Order: sequence, then structure tokens, then C-alpha cells
Amino acid sequence: MTTFNPDNERIKRAYFEWQKEANRKNQSTIENIRQAIDRYETDTKYQNFKTFNKEKAKAFKRHLTESNAVLSGEPLSKSTLLSTLRHLKDFFKWLAYQKNYRSIDIHEIEYLNLSETEIRIAQTQKRQRVPTIEQIKKVLAVMPTTTEIEQRNRALIAFTLLTGIRDNAIASLCLKHIKLDEELVEQVVGEVRTKASKTIYTYFFPVGEDIKQIVIDWVHYLIEKRLFNGDDPLFPRTKLTLDANNAFTSAGIEPVFWKSANQIRKIFKQAFENAGVEYFAPHSFRKTLARIGEILCKTPEDFKAWSQNLGHEQVLTTFNSYGNVPEYRQGEIIKNLKQSPDEQEDRIAQKVVLLLKPQITIGQQN
Repeated sequence: MTTFNPDNERIKRAYFEWQKEANRKNQSTIENIRQAIDRYETDTKYQNFKTFNKEKAKAFKRHLTESNAVLSGEPLSKSTLLSTLRHLKDFFKWLAYQKNYRSIDIHEIEYLNLSETEIRIAQTQKRQRVPTIEQIKKVLAVMPTTTEIEQRNRALIAFTLLTGIRDNAIASLCLKHIKLDEELVEQVVGEVRTKASKTIYTYFFPVGEDIKQIVIDWVHYLIEKRLFNGDDPLFPRTKLTLDANNAFTSAGIEPVFWKSANQIRKIFKQAFENAGVEYFAPHSFRKTLARIGEILCKTPEDFKAWSQNLGHEQVLTTFNSYGNVPEYRQGEIIKNLKQSPDEQEDRIAQKVVLLLKPQITIGQQN
């Protein structure tokens, strides 16, 4: 069975290089592109990309809509279909301008489009599943701490809540990046795998002294007991050794970085399952923090600082990506609004002006 096409591999390497160097895409985006192209190659049994036409596009769309997700076993979501097809369209549009691939009809690439209805479904924002502080604390409360691996895992979950830092960035953090005296984590570009390759200064969120203490204890353990230095990982990987039966077994931690966030997600999943709590991925903690910010922040400046702490340059990113009001709060807020429509319009207008004032000022200066 064919599982490889050398011509395809060569042109894919060139495309991925172009995405990285010319189009400035990060590695995670390139990996998503790779997966989309791999789906197409598998479906076409690794035929040369030169053979692409509208019939292959239509056949691939049918196959994609009938496919199931590997982990859940459920049909692929409309958003997955949309992103997969968009990545493929971009690839074939680029390909059509490359030497030896100009036989590809640029108009037939449009057959990779979903219907307008499917696109609307894919772009409809679904109800967000967000863990509560109580759920997270329950998970932490039942996590064992006998071994250093167990201590690391507990500190990992506490740190994610304390900082809201993305899991891929956490996997690349060094001890030197955390400043306990300032309650600060420096996500330095070039050293930490941050989204969009930007430096982010994250101060500890006010989620409880107990959460913070777990992280402090872990840092002290690494420095004082394990004698780790500043360039060693904040969350080191598990050391594996062979037992008497030549089977791999864990033997504590070693000062080596995780290559990706996969192990972090596995730790989260296992911890939530052991606690009997519905599983929430590490990224969902950022939504938890956004909702806490909605309650604690009293002024636009407050929420701007909260938003920056999550690594968002624009406060509207926090509002749009994480800050949707849950249904139960939506009802409470509407019922408690006592102002007249005119008073509400004035209040909203004042807040919008305050939020946009820095951007307006910059525009005037330019």
C-alpha cells in the first residue's frame, strides 16, 4: 500500500518553508496545515498533487464530512471541516503558481468550499465550557504529593491557574523566567514558545494564596533540593529507566524540557478523571481567568491590565475570545439593570471612549 509520494514530499517541504520564512507562520499553524494536506493525500492514496481537479475536490469533501475524529469518535465538526479545507485551498493556490504545477486550474480549487450554511455553522460561537475555581481546587485537593512527579503535576495545574499561560509556553519555561519576589513570569520571545512570538509579562492572578503557595513550594524544591539552575525547565519531564523486566518505569524528574504540550494535557486529563471532575483542557483556564476578571475589574484600565496579563494586546480580544457572559449571568444582569435606556447609552458610550482612547491618540499622532 502506497503511503509516500516523493514528488509530494519535496513540494510540501518547499511550502512549509515558505509558510515559515515568508508568510511568518508559527510551528503550530504549520502543523495544522500539514495535517490538512495529509488528510487529502490519504484520501487520494498519495497521488501526485498535479492530478488535482474539481472531481477530487468534491470527493475529498464528501470523505471529510463522513470522517470521525480520532479521539472522540464523533463526526468532524464543521469548524474542523472549514479549517481543513481552507488550509488545502491556500496550499493549492500557492501550488498552482509553482513550476511544473501550473496545469492546476485555479478556478477548480474553489470546489473545496463549504456551503454558506455550513460556514455559518462552523463560525457560530458555541457555548463555552469553563471550569470554575471550585472545580480546579477540588482537583488540586485530591492530587497526591508523595513523589516529585506528583508534586510537579500538582504544581503544573496550580501554575496554569495562577498565570493563565498557554501550555506550549509552559513546556518551554525556564526557572529563570519566574520571579517569585515580583510574582511575575517573563515569557521572553526566543526563549519561550509564546503565541505569535511575542514577549509577555504575566503577573500572578489573584486566585488564592493556597494556589500561589503550591507554585512557590515547587520552585523552592527545584532550586534547594534538586539544585536546578536558571536555565533548567520549570516543569521538567519524567525520567524513564528500565526495571528488572526491561520495561520502562519512571524514576523521578530530569532537567530536560518537554518537546510539546502533549504531556501537559495528559497530566490534566488524568488529574481531572482521578478527581471525578469533568475534564477541562489547560487552555480553558484562560477562560476561567477572563470571567474572574469580569467580576473583579471595576474600570476599563483594570480590565486592560487583566487582558495584557493574558497576553492580549487589545482588550477586545479578551472580550471576544474569552469574555462571553454565561447564560445565567446574562439573565441576572438584565434583571438588575435599573437605568433608563438613555442612561445606559451614555454609560456604554463613556466606556467605549475610555477603551479606545489610547488607540485614538496614537492615530492622531500618526
